[in-house]
Amino acid sequence: QRDLQGLWSNQLGSNMTILDMNTAGTFSGSHQTAVAATNKQILVSPLRGLQQHPSAKRHPTCGFTVQWQFSAPAGPIGMLTATTPLDSTAVFVGQCFNGDDGKEVLHTSWLLREKVDSESDDWKATR
Repeated sequence: QRDLQGLWSNQLGSNMTILDMNTAGTFSGSHQTAVAATNKQILVSPLRGLQQHPSAKRHPTCGFTVQWQFSAPAGPIGMLTATTPLDSTAVFVGQCFNGDDGKEVLHTSWLLREKVDSESDDWKATR
């Protein structure tokens, strides 16, 4: 039986760790992206997800959400930099396979939703 628990890395250097999978297939973990459209420091971001029921024997599907965490800009002199959400959330859906080399491979598709200040800007909030 396959599950997604463990460390996953992609070809761009992003890392995802899935921990605490329960018998229903729900899990939590963390994601650290290696690529982002920001000049802020990239931090490890929390994720939560659900894998197809663990009784599924082959090629389980899954979905998970990442709330991106970045370092906020420094405040006035003498103040510490705070860690805050960047006002964006990503959702991923995927499926786990055995690769040609015998190692497990996770293929995903994703959507990113960024906060916008008005409904008229809604068109540019999702990519």
